Amino acid sequence: QVQLVESGGGLVQAGGSLRLSCAASGKIFSINAMGWYRQAPGEQRELVATISSGGSTNYADSVKGRFTISRDNAKNTVSLQMNSLKPSDTAVYYCAADVQVRILSPTVRLWGQGTQVTVSS
Repeated sequence: QVQLVESGGGLVQAGGSLRLSCAASGKIFSINAMGWYRQAPGEQRELVATISSGGSTNYADSVKGRFTISRDNAKNTVSLQMNSLKPSDTAVYYCAADVQVRILSPTVRLWGQGTQVTVSS
């Protein structure tokens, strides 16, 4: 069974930095896109950043220039470096990965359990 385990959330002051990490474990044939999403209280879950297996990235306009997504394909990990954090970045952050567990099997979107990021003003 494939699992995504996140780490790195916490409390930080506005202007500070945090780094989130997510590791996929289990029987994996390949991982296509990986990404980070977030959900603030009372809001819909929204895309923060994604990265393809080839390294192409996509960011929400609200985080461009402040957040950087990266991945290590050999270790099946994805990270999110968050700089110049704002109170509006406060949310639960979820890791996502499009995983193929064996050749010819369908790709399945998996989610991590979420990690809280709180930015104080």
